Amino acid sequence: MTTGVRRRLGVEERRQQLIGVALELFSSRSPDEVSIDEIASRAGISRPLVYHYFPGKLSLYEAALRRAAEDLSSRFTEPHEGPLGSRLRRVMARFFDFVEEHGPGFSALMRGGPAVGSSTTNALVDSVRQAAYEQMLAHMGVVGRAPARLELVVRSWISLVESTALIWLDGRRVPREELEAQLVQNFAALAAVAAARDEEMATLLRGLVKQEPGDGPFTDLAARLISLATD
Repeated sequence: MTTGVRRRLGVEERRQQLIGVALELFSSRSPDEVSIDEIASRAGISRPLVYHYFPGKLSLYEAALRRAAEDLSSRFTEPHEGPLGSRLRRVMARFFDFVEEHGPGFSALMRGGPAVGSSTTNALVDSVRQAAYEQMLAHMGVVGRAPARLELVVRSWISLVESTALIWLDGRRVPREELEAQLVQNFAALAAVAAARDEEMATLLRGLVKQEPGDGPFTDLAARLISLATD
């Protein structure tokens, strides 16, 4: 018979393990409800050893939330090819994948709380919003500083996506795929309202709409609005 020997993890390996365990627990409960004892038990080590790798409870939570924020930011990355509406549908699908996988942790991160309300975690949330903003400008082919109305549209839409996801988590009363499509159309609607008041926005939107297929989400929105007006 041979006896298995548990390999001793290096410092960085152990840190990453503890971060992974914390994120796994955050997927079912808010960080405020997860104790260091639970994390230590799940990782198979003692509570004092957790503090050997992280100086305090908050530092572990911040490290875990930093990894989650990086993951969430990456969900907005998409090749800048094809119609914008189709790209945004894929982005929304990946975004809601994250929301479903990390529901309580996502909610706590965005809403704040004793465990996640530090200046560091607030900065992490802001970094996710900024990454999403920059990706949206890149999708629209905007280089450098965005025109004022476009910045309002994009930042307002990102806030809408965030708040919609938080509301949806509380009961999930709207089918997820319908909500993803609705949010893509929300962006088109916000852009259209701004374009009606600003020629620079109108020129940008015309160029994007020309690339949209007849069955795309932007075209579908236009058809639905025309139908409402003519009924």
